[in-house]
Amino acid sequence: MILAALLSWVLVGGFITASRRYGWGQKVRPELPQSHQVKSGTPTAGGVGFVLALLIVWLGYRITGQATDPREVLLLLVALGMGVIGLIDDVLKIVSRQRGGGKKELLAREKFPLQLLVGFAFAYFAAPLASHRLGVDLGQVTETILFTLVMVGSANAFNFTDGIDGQLAAVSIIILLPLVLVSPTAALLIGALLGFLWFNAYPAKVFMGDMGSHAIGGLVAGAYILYADVWALPLAAIIPVAAVLSVVIQVAYFRLTGGKRFFRMTPIHHHFEVGGLPETQIMMRFCIVTAIGTAAAWWLLGGRL
Repeated sequence: MILAALLSWVLVGGFITASRRYGWGQKVRPELPQSHQVKSGTPTAGGVGFVLALLIVWLGYRITGQATDPREVLLLLVALGMGVIGLIDDVLKIVSRQRGGGKKELLAREKFPLQLLVGFAFAYFAAPLASHRLGVDLGQVTETILFTLVMVGSANAFNFTDGIDGQLAAVSIIILLPLVLVSPTAALLIGALLGFLWFNAYPAKVFMGDMGSHAIGGLVAGAYILYADVWALPLAAIIPVAAVLSVVIQVAYFRLTGGKRFFRMTPIHHHFEVGGLPETQIMMRFCIVTAIGTAAAWWLLGGRL
């Protein structure tokens, strides 16, 4: 964890320097709260730095013969697989902004099949290794389908959670903390996120981007499937679940009512921002809710690793 944190700190810092030199700053959407408009030009895709740190330290761990558990290999591969999908999205956005045109991002109909492919590949190999600490075993075929959908849902839910300085990294650390002693890959991600948070804490000097959020979503879901129980994940990841549900509710309500909004703005953290709460307060309260949800999930699991 210490090595991952230090390497992440170095790589993310270097990424910020390169981003400023080459103009990889993010253009803030005009519909976001006014407090976000001053962030225009902030380097984005900083997830590249901490994902690379995770990979390098993990490979070192593997070379020493300590990361031999196949579950750890699956966790790294699903994080990288989802991360690459997010990286494609990040690169398209940056190139489009620099050139003033071209393909702006991956469309949903392009992104979902790729997420399904990565999710299914993970689920196929993870189903026989999955933990069932709550005692619900649906069988390998059913669980392969379930884990695929959970993986896709998690990648998108964690992506929606990334919208306030420091929020996604802090929330993810809390969710993963109970696994720190049983999963080296989860522990390394915590360390890498600590290095990233050094620069991403309010006011952020770098944004995570889709590569980081997708990689986190994949690894968190995978860790709970393999070491805890898939049914404990929605409770521990209550904030990402709330974020994606808020978007679904907003879109459905908008269509059903012919243009009315259920929330002031989505994802849910922007609803509170528009209501007048500062980013730091929202982030801290979301962390508190996550800590309670994670504690409750592990109480249901028996409170033991």
